[in-house]
Amino acid sequence: MKIEKDTAVTLRYKISDSLGKILEQSDEPMAYLHGGYGNTFAKIEEALEGQEAGYRTTLELQPQDAYGLRDESLLQTIPKAEFPPGVKVGGQLRCQGEDGQSHVFIVLKVKGDKVLLDGNHPFAGKTLRFNVTVTDVRPATEEEVTHGHVHGAHGHHH
Repeated sequence: MKIEKDTAVTLRYKISDSLGKILEQSDEPMAYLHGGYGNTFAKIEEALEGQEAGYRTTLELQPQDAYGLRDESLLQTIPKAEFPPGVKVGGQLRCQGEDGQSHVFIVLKVKGDKVLLDGNHPFAGKTLRFNVTVTDVRPATEEEVTHGHVHGAHGHHH
């Protein structure tokens, strides 16, 4: 079966930086709903359109096509007194950004009575290589299309 709109695509992937250092890889296959649902990057969907199980490719995505450019407004300093106990440098903290939206922030530094947080995705601003192997393609169920994501094994669980 070919990958087209409203197909459930299962794949394995590796993400590396422009120098080839592996930043992330799937231990388990992941599944997404193909066809503009925002479940994966548009450039990956574009490259997989019309392909079948067994297809392999390596794509280089610029920051704006992957996790975006770094946004320095997402760097925040908060008083250590407002910082929850037990969270350490490198840990994640969900809090409200200056834009009023909920963001996940990574703790960059604890210095004196201040804590420096970064709300950018760790891969923001980086050119990335995605090694992708399609392991399965099937028609999406009506419920998956309605919900906008794949259910079950390797997909979303309600």
